[in-house]
Amino acid sequence: MKKITILGAAESGVGAALLAQQQGYDVFVSDKGIIKEKFRKILIENQIPFEEHQHTEAGILHSNEIIKSPGISEKEQIMQSVRLNNIPVISEIEFASRYTRSIIVAVTGTNGKSTTTSLIYHILKKAGLDVSLVGNIGKSFAKQVAERDTPYYVAEISSFQLDDCYDFKPDIAVLTNLSDNHLDRYHYQFTEYADAKLRIAQKQTANDYFIYCFDDAATKEALSRHSIFSQKVSFSQEIEILQGACLDNDNNIIFTLKNKSFSMSLFHLGLHGKHNLYNSMAAGIAAQALDIRKEIIRESLSDFQALEHRLEWISDVHEIEFINDSKATNVNSAWYAIESIAKPIIWIVGGVDKGNDYSLLTDLVRKKVKAIVCLGLDNRKIHEAFARSVDLIANTESMVDAVNTAYRLASNGDCVLLSPACASFDLFENFEDRGRQFKEAVRSL
Repeated sequence: MKKITILGAAESGVGAALLAQQQGYDVFVSDKGIIKEKFRKILIENQIPFEEHQHTEAGILHSNEIIKSPGISEKEQIMQSVRLNNIPVISEIEFASRYTRSIIVAVTGTNGKSTTTSLIYHILKKAGLDVSLVGNIGKSFAKQVAERDTPYYVAEISSFQLDDCYDFKPDIAVLTNLSDNHLDRYHYQFTEYADAKLRIAQKQTANDYFIYCFDDAATKEALSRHSIFSQKVSFSQEIEILQGACLDNDNNIIFTLKNKSFSMSLFHLGLHGKHNLYNSMAAGIAAQALDIRKEIIRESLSDFQALEHRLEWISDVHEIEFINDSKATNVNSAWYAIESIAKPIIWIVGGVDKGNDYSLLTDLVRKKVKAIVCLGLDNRKIHEAFARSVDLIANTESMVDAVNTAYRLASNGDCVLLSPACASFDLFENFEDRGRQFKEAVRSL
């Protein structure tokens, strides 16, 4: 019996353990930290051996294969030992894909992944397809395959998950865009990060589709270094696109694929802002590739609601608007958020910096941001980047303090925007916790 060890006992790791057990492997789960109670309960109920607080090398290094959770860095001692022993390492996404023959739509990119993935899932559900939402949002892919293998999957996939994918082949791959993010995991080399993202298409064939943003220079540069064998389809707000999606006089999106074309008014889109227009274009093309009727695509793009923590409107307090964009964990996401807001902005920013280049925001901040409220333990880079762009930068170390400070600095008709451009781990459990605390603080005003 082949032995599989799963490193990490959260959503993806426990899902992989369930599928591995179902497929007859000798399974062991190892987590360096504390396993959350809900995951511990699943392992115990299914009689899957596990350990926590440690990685015991003696047992792990006798594995035939390792499934590594995406949050575990190659710098960890256990990973260095695994690599020295030449044990194959795969991701949960790769493992799950071995045991399904279903249609897979996979979405990656620096920004817009969750929204685009959710949009595609929404369209497929509305079309009456039996589809599961998996990956970074929704269920573990492996857990879903183990419990009920549905005919369609829509998966949000990170670069960390793609790092350990080798034979994973989505029928439709979407790359939303590329910009600096997680460079600390890629030796601060943007090309390494971009290459990881393009692994989503490495096994695709001429029968598959690769959907990308033609307007994104970083994507086009990365594509110039790779051979893509699937059908390349693009979307653009700047030029006419013959196969894909583009604008018609800034009033309509024109979708064209498989010798079929239809239009949709921008006025009827459920999501607003330049970034969400790109997301809607990508989702619409993916749906067209699956031969979903244009009426269903139009209706779905019209009635879709924004995701929690992603440009989520919270409240108007004395004519001051509050928007929660806690999921903006990098500079590019924050750029999209600031760009999409027409009002003067009080910007709440900061957290754990992942190698951010704030110069990308300088001009936009100068034009649109009245004041900056820093929310983090180390705000020096933010001060250095924007001291000449705004008149006032305040420091805070709690969400309540940040919201109260922003409220005091705002006037009627302004917008307080939480779009941190950083990870959340200095003060919060994750971006969801950060967003929830923001909403609680706003509602307490």
